[in-house]
Amino acid sequence: MPLTADVRDRLAVDAQAIVDRYPQPRSALLPMLHLVQSEEGYVSPDGIAFCAAQLGLTTAEVAAVATFYTQYKRHPNGTYTVGVCTNTLCAVMGGDEIFRSLEEHLGVGHDETTEDGVVTLEKVECNAACDYAPVVMVNWEFFDNQTPESAKRLTDDLRRGADVAPTRGAAKVCSFKQVSRVLAGFNDGRAGEGVAAGEATLRGTALAKEEGWTAPEGAPRSSSSASRGDGGRKLGHVAAQTGAGTSAQDAPTVPAGTKERAGTTAGKPPGEATHGESDDGGASTPPADAKPEA
Repeated sequence: MPLTADVRDRLAVDAQAIVDRYPQPRSALLPMLHLVQSEEGYVSPDGIAFCAAQLGLTTAEVAAVATFYTQYKRHPNGTYTVGVCTNTLCAVMGGDEIFRSLEEHLGVGHDETTEDGVVTLEKVECNAACDYAPVVMVNWEFFDNQTPESAKRLTDDLRRGADVAPTRGAAKVCSFKQVSRVLAGFNDGRAGEGVAAGEATLRGTALAKEEGWTAPEGAPRSSSSASRGDGGRKLGHVAAQTGAGTSAQDAPTVPAGTKERAGTTAGKPPGEATHGESDDGGASTPPADAKPEA
């Protein structure tokens, strides 16, 4: 339903607080879309018009952004978004099976919501928690090392209104509207709750401390820093990575046959190509006095 006048007035105050964070008003669009989503549970045509009016944009410009990012929903979302990672590692660890079991258990597919309006099921490309695969997220809170049975119990708890605590993070999962307001930049005071990085995430750091490993301060320069002839895979001196002090010697090599669009061959400016090379890296016409080979 359309935004009422009192809701618009209340949102306008928050919208101005968002705009004040940025040197250019239009830069506030992403958090402002989360703001209207925190009110309606999705980004409606009325919400798009609100953002456009606040930022001096056209509705087409706002809609182009709202339809690009998957966190912005274009139809009413459930109270909880249950996202199952099916990217490579989670998939081989059981993510695909978890998603299939939830489809059957909930009676909905990807980006569909249960009849009670509680759970929207999503197939997620990556939850960025591969060290705990397979992972399910509820409103972007982590539920690690899941199985089909544990994931079904999780959705059952959500649907019966129980408080659900993620494996890491806040003490309990908040609603989709509440988390949308947090994503709009309004602190709910819960950022320090729970475990942020668990044992699996920190295992490499702990192992390094146990073994006394330290990272080198900087790679020494060697006489073969240019690494010629390896197809450009080695960058050579560290300056080639940072761009600081990079010279022709430090620059990565170009694979044979690649055209050098900058117009240089072996460090020579255009017009000074060596015999048998053209300025663009290809073969050139030999000089008129060149003798044919036997």
